[in-house]
Amino acid sequence: MKKKYLFVLLTLAFISLIFISIPIFHVLKTKWNESDFHKTEIPKGYTNDASELNLTKIDTLILVPKTKPEIENQLQQILKYAKEKNLKVSIAGAQHSMGGHSIYPNGILLNMLPYKQMELDEKNNVLTIGSGALWEDAIKYLDKHGKSIAVMQAFSSFSVGGSMSVNGHGWQKNLPPISSSVVSFTLMNHNGEILNCSRTENQELFKLVLGGYGLFGIILDVKLKVVDNLALQFKYVRLSSENYVQYYKKFILDNPNVNLVFGRLRISDKHFLEEATINYFEKVNERPLSLPAQNLKNEETKRLIFRSTVDSEYGKRLRWDLETGMNKITKNTIFSRNELLNDHVSLIENKDPNSTDLLQEYFIPERNFNQFIKDIKPILKNSELDLLNITIRAVNKDNDSFMNYARENVFGFVFLFNQKKTDQQERAMKALTNKLLDITIKNEGTFYLPYRLHIDKNKMRKVYPQTDSFFELKRKYDPQEIFENKFYLHYK
Repeated sequence: MKKKYLFVLLTLAFISLIFISIPIFHVLKTKWNESDFHKTEIPKGYTNDASELNLTKIDTLILVPKTKPEIENQLQQILKYAKEKNLKVSIAGAQHSMGGHSIYPNGILLNMLPYKQMELDEKNNVLTIGSGALWEDAIKYLDKHGKSIAVMQAFSSFSVGGSMSVNGHGWQKNLPPISSSVVSFTLMNHNGEILNCSRTENQELFKLVLGGYGLFGIILDVKLKVVDNLALQFKYVRLSSENYVQYYKKFILDNPNVNLVFGRLRISDKHFLEEATINYFEKVNERPLSLPAQNLKNEETKRLIFRSTVDSEYGKRLRWDLETGMNKITKNTIFSRNELLNDHVSLIENKDPNSTDLLQEYFIPERNFNQFIKDIKPILKNSELDLLNITIRAVNKDNDSFMNYARENVFGFVFLFNQKKTDQQERAMKALTNKLLDITIKNEGTFYLPYRLHIDKNKMRKVYPQTDSFFELKRKYDPQEIFENKFYLHYK
């Protein structure tokens, strides 16, 4: 009897070991496959963006100075030189856009990242910050003062000026895009003049520059609203995707304590787009802790789990199971708001030189939420592109930017695909993008402009009927068209 009992125990232990070892081996295999990774260097005299598909020869790359008097003087000289030599100027920050928005062929490229000085007006809760600063710079600075960014994207490794130029949105509850948190900014125009732009001064320029993709001038100093840093407690709901809106209203809209929130759709073949989670963070009456030190080991584990989903149904199921399992474990854990906002894009970094990760985003009104999911399901199922993630974020109506994508309260569906760097996959991505846009138009939605330029002029204008007026105003404020990029070349 004892031998039989021991045999059963050993058998169970062996099965458990296999059960545990399979996912570990799967994730480690991803690491082993990356062991020979060498980041592709950009050749001298060229630039690229986050798509890794826009390698372009440029005339000159200029890193701007760090101080205000120096940057103003240098930029004025550059603009004068550009006019004399008939050169175009494009403006770059962290270059996370994916359609050449920060690039002009054989043009002058301004790298704004060095310009990142900061000053906090604690009385009025306004941060003055250089447009080259990364959001992580702002978060670390504000954390010492007990403050936090009002609206920003999911990753803190983007630049302030870049986020303004694409008018990014965040995962802050019931808020419009970043434009709503901008108090004012200074802009150097094509003549080297510095203009102050706000809702009361140079109002038209204010609206055009926010979501203007660097076509109207160089953003210098920005005044942003800030809020208190808070202690936030993690909560989540796992549900059928068809009940998402209903549960969102119940757990998020009707809950005044919710501060940050995002949703996730299940993308494994098993239950494809049928399950979802709503992940949210509630205010609690505690003092928020200071920003913790970066945990590189933990971040690398998260990255490998994410990367192990590429071209792997098993990896996609594993990630879903691990995330939903961790939700149970970490439920009610308390974080500071700044800690939650301070995630770096390296958490999902692709180290395969033969492929790239590409984003798309579509904004859908609540009334068509379920129909949109139903319509995209067969399109995504039949695509040869590898879908890695769909995140859902609610975005409130934007009254501030000219090229506004949120013309009513919408849900943003953020798609992340892995694409091989081949002509075949590039054609497949263009076809897929157009199919997804057709579905978006059918469901009275809009698409986000910072990504690959796979949409033609006519279809873009169908979604953004204000486009021709936008480009007319561009030529009004920049008559010599000094500020240009591939986005402008494609759509003007």
